[in-house]
Amino acid sequence: MAHAASASPSMDEFEALLNESLGEGPVEGSVVKGKVIAVENGQAIIDIGFKMEGRVDLKEFNTPSKAADLQPGDEVEVYLDRVENAKGEAVLSRDKARREEAWDRLEKGFEAQGRVEGTIFGRVKGGFTVDLGGAVAFLPGSQVDVRPVRDVGPLMNTPQPFQILKMDRRRGNIVVSRRAVLEETRAEQRSEIVAKLAEGDVVEGVVKNITDYGAFVDLGGVDGLLHVTDMAWRRVNHPSEILTIGQTVQVQVVRVNKDTQRISLGMKQLMSDPWDGVDRKYPVGGKFTGRVTNITDYGAFVELEPGVEGLVHVSEMSWTKKNVHPGKIVSTSQEVEVMVLDVDPHKRRISLGLKQCLANPWEAFLAEHPRGSTIEGEVKNITEFGLFVGLDNDIDGMVHLSDLDWNRPGEQALADIKKGDVIRAKVLDVDVEKERISLGVKQLDSDPFEEGASGLKKGDVVTAVVSEVNDGGVEVQVDGMKAFIRKADLARDRGDQRPERFSVGDKLDAKVLGVEKASRRLSLSVKALEIAEEKEAVAQFGSSDAGASLGDILGAALRKREEQ
Repeated sequence: MAHAASASPSMDEFEALLNESLGEGPVEGSVVKGKVIAVENGQAIIDIGFKMEGRVDLKEFNTPSKAADLQPGDEVEVYLDRVENAKGEAVLSRDKARREEAWDRLEKGFEAQGRVEGTIFGRVKGGFTVDLGGAVAFLPGSQVDVRPVRDVGPLMNTPQPFQILKMDRRRGNIVVSRRAVLEETRAEQRSEIVAKLAEGDVVEGVVKNITDYGAFVDLGGVDGLLHVTDMAWRRVNHPSEILTIGQTVQVQVVRVNKDTQRISLGMKQLMSDPWDGVDRKYPVGGKFTGRVTNITDYGAFVELEPGVEGLVHVSEMSWTKKNVHPGKIVSTSQEVEVMVLDVDPHKRRISLGLKQCLANPWEAFLAEHPRGSTIEGEVKNITEFGLFVGLDNDIDGMVHLSDLDWNRPGEQALADIKKGDVIRAKVLDVDVEKERISLGVKQLDSDPFEEGASGLKKGDVVTAVVSEVNDGGVEVQVDGMKAFIRKADLARDRGDQRPERFSVGDKLDAKVLGVEKASRRLSLSVKALEIAEEKEAVAQFGSSDAGASLGDILGAALRKREEQ
């Protein structure tokens, strides 16, 4: 027994003999190479050497785009999870082997910031799943394409390049982007295309997008902006009037910015410029028919022909409607007749007039109502300086305060008139250029001053009636004419030069000192009359040697005057 025990090898010796015969065995948790020795019941039996075998489900060898087709004798790489399980078999995994292999490869790609190939094979919340050759990555929906993609179907199960944005091996997270690859590719294509483009080149492109301000045209990998103002020589309110998405158009390169790689395109540049020779086609003073294309606060634009527009300023729209919005006079698309007022081909501007094609109402009024004629109209407005009378063709005439009454102040005469009254007036003046008509009411009657003063001259003696008494003198009337006798002219004697001696209605005689036709006033003096009468009395009734007193002389003159 002891001999037998001594004859058998120890456990340490047995392990040493086993290692010697087998060599160093595979390490758990590593990827090993094996050979398929059989395929049965949906599994592949794989020999990994060292007299170790294991089973792997065939589905683990499938790829998103291809099913597994293993045959005995095929060599494969598998992951050794455990050396031996309860059945005495090695625990192998193709998925883990592929994942380990993929992670090693992807980490190198991530560090080098290179592209990796993958296949989109499923949808998840917020994006898609991508097989990167054994490792599954997340593709956010925003990273699928440079523009939102409605249908991702054509992209599924198709190998394509991706850019790794983030990866965490410990957590098993990988985030990839297809958009980054596209943008990089497009940037390369864009740089190449932009380098070949030159201003003035005529190229063909496809309309990709339409906005309010223009359209983006794909020139084969690079987009150019076709601004709405460069689509046609005529006014284009919205690009959709001319273009549709997907339409193929021929355009000219207007500007190329090599630094920003922005390209400006034009369509109208391929057409003849309608402004060439426009000053000969539309001479100043000519009348033409056009269509209203746009209305603003300051006027209306009228299209004379496609591409040629002129502005009718609000001041040139109506003879009479001065403070009215242009939209109250014309409407969009309306056909109107206009006159060319000014042409500037260099600034591409034409000034047009609408009212010039209509009769000037002031000229028409003057032709029908010459100066001196009488009109009748309604009082439209009353102001502090006069009133306005409505006339034909929506024009007004003004009656100044000074032209209301011959005798009364204008304010008094104006108090008798109210808005809406129909009055008669005489046409005093018509200024067509300044668009003014002056009317007079008092001119309907003759001037009483002219009539009364026609027979008067300086030195005449008149009888006046007191109409007003004030501190400076008295206001009097002589046959309808106004006159004012100053305090100093009320009497020869200073003591009698008191205005309060007189009352309204008193009559007095006075000498005419002057007839002032400009101010329509008489200059009168009682004092001058008394001095003249005294001189006459002395001349007739006294002499230097008669010895008569002044009282006797004046008494004799007074008696003679009474006798007469």
